[in-house]
Amino acid sequence: MSVQMHWSELIPHAGAMRLLDHVMDWDDRHIHVIAERHRPGHHPLQNGMHLHAVHLTEYGAQASAVHGALLASARGEACVRAGRLVSLRDVQLAIEYVDLAGGHLDVHAECLLADERGAQYLFKVEQRGLALASGRVAVIYTAQ
Repeated sequence: MSVQMHWSELIPHAGAMRLLDHVMDWDDRHIHVIAERHRPGHHPLQNGMHLHAVHLTEYGAQASAVHGALLASARGEACVRAGRLVSLRDVQLAIEYVDLAGGHLDVHAECLLADERGAQYLFKVEQRGLALASGRVAVIYTAQ
């Protein structure tokens, strides 16, 4: 009898650095996740009482990791390949600092390319329907 793992057990991010909370929807190309753990004083990347918008790229990278892990699990792969973030491109920041008390973050990622060597994703982070950050992440898989 197989036991289905929770998505958070499939990625290397743990503890306070696991920034995502819920997978809302996903398919073979897209994922939508929610992040709720960015309250003032409780975020591992905040400086004082501020979380700079550049850190939203980590949310996009983690959404990509979750998507890749869910795809691997759906294909029946015994273990998920670890990857390294090697590139951020076309990053657009609409704000300087995230409103830590402004409600959850919606993180969307779309797989542009994935093969045995790595993957590229577009990402977008929104809060209350307002675009905060977007860009592209590239990951190279490490040897197992």
